[in-house]
Amino acid sequence: MNFLRGVMGGQSAGPQHTEAETIQKLCDRVASSTLLDDRRNAVRALKSLSKKYRLEVGIQAMEHLIHVLQTDRSDSEIIAYALDTLYNIISNDEEEEVEENSTKQSEDLGSQFTEIFIKQPENVTLLLSLLEEFDFHVRWPGVRLLTSLLKQLGPPVQQIILVSPMGVSRLMDLLADSREIIRNDGVLLLQALTRGNGAIQKIVAFENAFERLLDIITEEGNSDGGIVVEDCLILLQNLLKNNNSNQNFFKEGSYIQRMKPWFEVGDENSGWSAQKVTNLHLMLQLVRVLVSPTNPPGATSSCQKAMFQCGLLQQLCTILMATGIPADILTETINTVSEVIRGCQVNQDYFASVNAPSNPPRPAIVVLLMSMVNERQPFVLRCAVLYCFQCFLYKNQKGQGEIVATLLPSTIDATGNSVSAGQLLCGGLFSTDSLSNWCAAVALAHALQGNATQKEQLLRVQLATSIGNPPVSLLQQCTNILSQGDKIDRRGSKIQTRVGLLMLLCTWLSSCPIAVTHFLHNSANVPFLTGQIAENLGEEEQLVQGLCALLLGISIYFNDNSLENYMKEKLKQLIEKRIGKENFIEKLGFISKHELYSRASQKPQPNFPSPEYMIFDHEFTKLVKELEGVITKAIYKSSEEDKKEEEVKKTLEQHDNIVTHYKNMIREQDLQLEELKQQVSTLKCQNEQLQTAVTQQASQIQQHKDQYNLLKVQLGKDNHHQGSHGDGAQVNGIQPEEISRLREEVEELRSQQGLLQSQLAEKDSLIENLELTALKSQLNSQSLEMTRLQAENRELLQRAEALNEIKALSEEKTAIKMQLDSSNSTIAILQMEKDKLDIEVTDSKKEQDDLLVLLADQDQKILSLKSKLKILGHPVEEEDESGDQDDDDDETDDGDKDQDI
Repeated sequence: MNFLRGVMGGQSAGPQHTEAETIQKLCDRVASSTLLDDRRNAVRALKSLSKKYRLEVGIQAMEHLIHVLQTDRSDSEIIAYALDTLYNIISNDEEEEVEENSTKQSEDLGSQFTEIFIKQPENVTLLLSLLEEFDFHVRWPGVRLLTSLLKQLGPPVQQIILVSPMGVSRLMDLLADSREIIRNDGVLLLQALTRGNGAIQKIVAFENAFERLLDIITEEGNSDGGIVVEDCLILLQNLLKNNNSNQNFFKEGSYIQRMKPWFEVGDENSGWSAQKVTNLHLMLQLVRVLVSPTNPPGATSSCQKAMFQCGLLQQLCTILMATGIPADILTETINTVSEVIRGCQVNQDYFASVNAPSNPPRPAIVVLLMSMVNERQPFVLRCAVLYCFQCFLYKNQKGQGEIVATLLPSTIDATGNSVSAGQLLCGGLFSTDSLSNWCAAVALAHALQGNATQKEQLLRVQLATSIGNPPVSLLQQCTNILSQGDKIDRRGSKIQTRVGLLMLLCTWLSSCPIAVTHFLHNSANVPFLTGQIAENLGEEEQLVQGLCALLLGISIYFNDNSLENYMKEKLKQLIEKRIGKENFIEKLGFISKHELYSRASQKPQPNFPSPEYMIFDHEFTKLVKELEGVITKAIYKSSEEDKKEEEVKKTLEQHDNIVTHYKNMIREQDLQLEELKQQVSTLKCQNEQLQTAVTQQASQIQQHKDQYNLLKVQLGKDNHHQGSHGDGAQVNGIQPEEISRLREEVEELRSQQGLLQSQLAEKDSLIENLELTALKSQLNSQSLEMTRLQAENRELLQRAEALNEIKALSEEKTAIKMQLDSSNSTIAILQMEKDKLDIEVTDSKKEQDDLLVLLADQDQKILSLKSKLKILGHPVEEEDESGDQDDDDDETDDGDKDQDI
């Protein structure tokens, strides 16, 4: 500090130096001093000034501090001071409280200094090399500085580290540091490094990050650990979220199995600290990252299966049914279980078997549905239960059948001791709470989604409305409530109940002509829908109008024309008369144009900020997208086009049935072929065993032959040398009886060999016959199948060509008709012109006749005048009859004569 006082001019008598001058002097000392102690003291002084005079130190000292890092690496103390000073300049973490307006300036300053620092990429590389130093006073400030650089300008710093040799590997070594503060700050550094960069995420994962992080979480006590566990979980999320490669690596590395102990929380009520809640929340989110519906289906499915096999799903269901669980953890657990079972039959079956620990035990599904239709439960919890129910039924026809079965008369518990899922849904559907109505309607719609059998089964459901009145069908009751509109006093949104019921009816009737017939059979339904669509209502009611238009459109498109009064053509005429086709299509478009439609179409989870936003269901938006176009076309189609389309549909259905039939046949043949292959494989094994036995027997026979020959030779020699001996004499110590026995054994072995060889030949021929028979039958069946399919294909092509020809002829006929109409109109115009000309000709003839009459009268007058002139004695010139004179001259002369007279 004496050095600092001297530089700052501490004597009262001396002149006061400004801060900038002091910093300049210190920078000069760092740059020019030859003594390491002087430079070290100068850097230490800069460090002490760097927080208060951040801008001045940053501008004047950054270059000198970087030079110190390059040249004075042998002295850890000066390196530590330099790193701390750079950290104070770049970091926005200020100890003292600052005003709001200065915070923004501070952030801008940090990013500007970071930009200056990384302008030379070798500065970042230099910092990475310093992290290899084991000295705490170098490594820890280096980690903090690099973390701050990444927080300020992440992408450019990430890119420099990515291209730096062994850059990421050096940082991964921090997780193995025995000093907890460096290890923990290393986790924070890797968080900033991996944020939003898939390439770095992959490198970090393949540098054994999963193993190290899971080890740290286990060492720290899993969910009972401190903030270090939280930081590790955030880093794991960075590595796994939206990164399919890392997710697959995590699964293949059997790391899913290591997540199971995280959720062994027990039943104690006192152990839920704020940190534990945060940790468990992040752990649940990490499970959801692996099974998110946005992941590729194959990856999600394999993770779901792994979670069931290792017992993770079972552990989550234990939390789900436990007591004393905080509300937000329970909600997130329900959402997590939802995505673990979504579309996975094994997991869905397990979830259906889970019972709540009550007396008597109740299925978990029933307990959850009780929460969903209970308006006193938190809104987010009710949304989570609805999502869980939807995921349980997603692509689960077995589960759909079980839910619908609880509504059918034969399965309802007559004693009333237990409540079923179906009864809860009906109760929610007809309660006075609009949110319960909507949730129950959507849940029931998911029990029917893509399942024509259950749509037909649900038509059997009968409801007892009141004592003494006959029961009504569920379909009829839904339409009754719909027609009552706002007459019933409900809690919540005005349109929520009607929107829920309309979505249920649209889902129910789509692709189910029988349900459409039941709906149209009630004569009040179509007038109600047309009345709703035709009215000019306010903006809030436009969505209801659009849904009514969709329901009416479905009743036309999936109509089998079994009701004479409500055939397709008659309904279209009704729309034309009461509503107008253009107006109908405009109202239909209100659904997809609604502001909440696009939000619901993005994700399967019903995640709404408040109940009034709960309008559309995700699966229903898919249905609208699928049907909007085809309904529009159906409204404008003529009856002839409808008939042709029905014929094509029937033809395609027949073709599909035939293809399905042959697929089943092929499947059966494949099974038979597999059985035959197994038989062949078994026979081959037996054959190999028999061959081995034959080889062994042959070996034994050969041994016995050798022994026999040897004995024979020896016997011959003894007979030659010793002459004749008694019958009971020994030959080289071997009794004759033994020789006979050996001969018998040889003969027996020969017969066994023959028998085995014959059996082997039989087996070989049997194997060949079986293989040939199987192959022949397979080839024959496939040949027949190909022939039939080719014939059907030709027939379909001919029909398609015929339809195309009919279409072409129809278009040609239309064109000729248009030409004929044009020709007829031209002929009519020409005829009119001809008539006009005829009239004009007639008029001209009349005028000509009149002129001739006038000329004749005039000639008579001229002749009479000439005769009078002759009588009076005036000379009159006679006209030359042979010569033709100009008419005009005659007329002029005549005129002059008239004037004279």
